[in-house]
Amino acid sequence: MNHSPSILILLILSIILLSCSNGINKKSDDLKDSVNAETGKKLEGNNHVEDKIYFRATGTEPFWGMEISENTIKLTTIGDSIITPHTHPIHAMDANVKMYKIQTESLGMTVQIVQSECANAMSGKISPYKVTIDYRENIDEKLTTLLGCGDYITDYRLHDIWVLEKMNGKDIREEDISKEFPMLEINSTTNKFVGFAGCNRINGSLFSEKELIRFTDIATTEMMCDAFDIESEFLKALQSTTGYKIENNRLTLSNPDKKLLIFKKID
Repeated sequence: MNHSPSILILLILSIILLSCSNGINKKSDDLKDSVNAETGKKLEGNNHVEDKIYFRATGTEPFWGMEISENTIKLTTIGDSIITPHTHPIHAMDANVKMYKIQTESLGMTVQIVQSECANAMSGKISPYKVTIDYRENIDEKLTTLLGCGDYITDYRLHDIWVLEKMNGKDIREEDISKEFPMLEINSTTNKFVGFAGCNRINGSLFSEKELIRFTDIATTEMMCDAFDIESEFLKALQSTTGYKIENNRLTLSNPDKKLLIFKKID
C-alpha cells in the first residue's frame, strides 16, 4: 500500500508520454497530408490545404476534371486523382495560348489552354477555352490525351461597388465633378459591370484571367456636362487597364506603365 502513490505517478507519466507521442505522430501525418512534390500523386487527407482555384476544365469520353490553383494542379479521372505542384505557364507570342509543363518523378504532363469557343460534347455548354491534356505516368508507357473545355474563375473580391479616388496619380475632388464621383459596380459572377464615368452612365463586360483584367464592350449614354474631360480621361484609363490589385478596401487598376485608377470600396 505504501507504493500506491508511486504507481499512480508512473501511470500519469505514462499517459502524458503516450499523448505526446500521439501528438508528434499526428503532426507528422499532417505534414504529409499535402502534395508529394516528387511523385505528383495525391496523398490522403489533403482537404485542409487552402488553395485558391483560378481555372476549371472538364471533359467527356472519358469523364475528367481539372482545377488549377495558386499552389497545385489537380487532375481527376474516373480511376485516378493526381495533384502536382503549380508551375508557371509558357505563353504564346501571337495568340492567347498557355502551356503548363509538369515533370515529376513519376509523371509527365502537358496542359494546353487555348482561348477559343468550346462546346461540351454532352451538355452543349459553351466555354471560352479549349483544353488539351497529355500525360504519362512513368510506370505506364502509354500516353493519355484528354480533350475538354474550361474557363477562368473571376476573383470574387472584385464583386462590389467601387468609387474613384485617384486617376493617373491625381486625387479626385468634389469641385472636379459636376454630378457624382465616377464609380464601377462589378459583378464577378456574370463578368459584367455598370457605372458612372463623370457625365454618363456606362456598362460593359469584364475579361478576366489570372493576374489579368480588361474592361471591354464599354457603352455609354450621350449626355454633355462640365466634367466631360474627367470622363474622357476615365474611359481612356479604363480601356487601358490590364492588371489589378486589391488591398485595404482599395481597387487599383493599372497597366505595365503605371497605376491608372484607384477606387475605394463602399459596399
